[in-house]
Formats: sequence, structure tokens, C-alpha cells
Amino acid sequence: MAYLGLDIGATNAKAVLLSDGGDGIADVSVPTLPGGDGVVKSALVATAELFATTGLTASDLVSIGIGVPGVVDSAAGTVAHAVNLGITADRYPLAARLSAELGAPAVLANDLDIAALGAYHLYGSDVNDLAFISLGTGLAAGFIINGSLYAGHGSVGEIGHIPVVENGIPCFCGQRGCLERYCSGSALDKLWPALPGVPAPRALFEAAAAGNSEAVALVNQYCYHLAIAIRNLILTTGPQLVVIGGGVVRLGAPLLNGVKAALTELAAPSEFLQSLNMADRVILADTDTPVAAIGAAIMGRDFVTDLNKSQNENVLNQLVNS
Repeated sequence: MAYLGLDIGATNAKAVLLSDGGDGIADVSVPTLPGGDGVVKSALVATAELFATTGLTASDLVSIGIGVPGVVDSAAGTVAHAVNLGITADRYPLAARLSAELGAPAVLANDLDIAALGAYHLYGSDVNDLAFISLGTGLAAGFIINGSLYAGHGSVGEIGHIPVVENGIPCFCGQRGCLERYCSGSALDKLWPALPGVPAPRALFEAAAAGNSEAVALVNQYCYHLAIAIRNLILTTGPQLVVIGGGVVRLGAPLLNGVKAALTELAAPSEFLQSLNMADRVILADTDTPVAAIGAAIMGRDFVTDLNKSQNENVLNQLVNS
């Protein structure tokens, strides 16, 4: 038996198979095709590659967990307004489509929620509360509170749209000075020119490490704004652990050290903030591990477990009442 997890992003669809014990069996990544039908095809291509690698078949699947950006209705298994995926029509029935194709129950959730679940599975063995920050095109967060995913209502986790600079850079949301415009992955891309074979973020951090004063100032500015985001998370939801994910974390230790230094600087004037040990709560996600896809697989496993429990309780109630 195996649990399939799918993390479908605008560029790539990542898929993983987990065992009953939550261990990874295999994972793959394939390009994402646009549109609802394209997303389904991408998921099926990724799943076929997993089957070819492992020798498993669709009959071995217990459940399918799927994470996507956009407006997700988990109860209905639909996604809407996932513009980056090319899904513009309302309520595309992604869970039902993949369930029908692969013959297993499917459950759908927001991509940040599954990333938080995956991070909790991988890094949260000693904590009850965790926040996952994704540094991508935008900036957003997912939360585990008291050991459970906190889904909230509507705008939960949209920390990228908290204004921090008065009359700052215009944001696509209609506000100005939003965090997303200063410490997302796309914001970092715009700070420094790329070099042949070297992405802009790495070129910037390498220039800073070489002593370029302009690059040092830009790196410090970026880490400072990211530290503000983390401070706000700690002050509002109190996570014991903050996991930073997204492509930016490939920068590794220089990024983490810069953020920790900025958090220490922010706390310096306040004994209260110092007491929170903010810098000690932050880690980077492993870039070689499909965190969100693992979270999707775990979500699918839990969904089927709860479904079976509910069905068994219904049968028992019928027997008792008959």
C-alpha cells in the first residue's frame, strides 16, 4: 500500500509515494501543463513515473493528496482562480478527476497548508506549533497549531500583504509597501542582475560575501524585511519552530545567518523580544526534500483514516439502532 502526494505548482508538479509508516518510497518532478486538464495530465505523468520506478500500480494506492495554489474548497475538492496554473474557471473538480483516473479517494488543499503539514512531519517531532513560510513569487505562510493544521478563513497566512513600508512599493493587492514586495523570492530576483549560469539571488549573495558594499546593503535589507515577517508570525501565532521554504532557501547558510542576525538586531532594544529567542526558532527546509508533496500524501492518509473511522461508526450505529 502507498499514499500518493502531489504538489502542483506553476512550473513543476512534484509527486511522492509514502509508505504506511510515513517513509518516502520515491519522488519525481515533471513540468506542469496549463489549465485544469493540463494539471490532471501532469499529475498522471508524474504518477506513472513513480509507478515505473517502484513497480507499484494504481491498485496499490490508498489515497491521493493534492496541493495547489488558488482558492480551494477542500470539502468539494475544487479549485478556482489558480491563475498561475491556467485555471480561470470557477470550481475545477480536480480531486474528482484524479480520483476517477487513479481509482483512489482524493483530497485537495491549499499548497501552503500541505507544505506546513510536510514540514511538521519532517521537522516538528519536538514541537506542537509550527509555521512554514514560503518564499516564492509571493510570500505566504501555513500553520500547525496544537499539532493540527490551522486552515482559518479566507485570508489566513497571507502575510505578504501586511504593509511594512509607508507609501512603499505598490503591490498587486492594491496596497503599498507590502512585505511581499520586499522579501519574497521575486523581490530578491529584482535586487541584483543575474550572471551567466548564476541566478540573481546567488549572484547577489556571492557579491556580498566578496565585500561589495552595495550587495551587502541589499542582502541586509532583504534579511531585515524577512525578519520582520518572522517576528510578526511569532508575535501573533507563537510557533515554536519557523521553517523557511521555497527556492530562495538554496542560498543556504548565508541566508539563514542573515535572517538570524536581523532577528537579533530587531530584538536588541526590547527585553521582551529578547526573551522570545526568535533567532533560535528558525530553520531552512531541505531543498532536496519535496516537503509539500510529503504533506499532501500525509493529508491523503489522514483523510482516508478519518473516512474509514466515520464509516465504521455509521455501521456500528446502524447495528445498535437496528
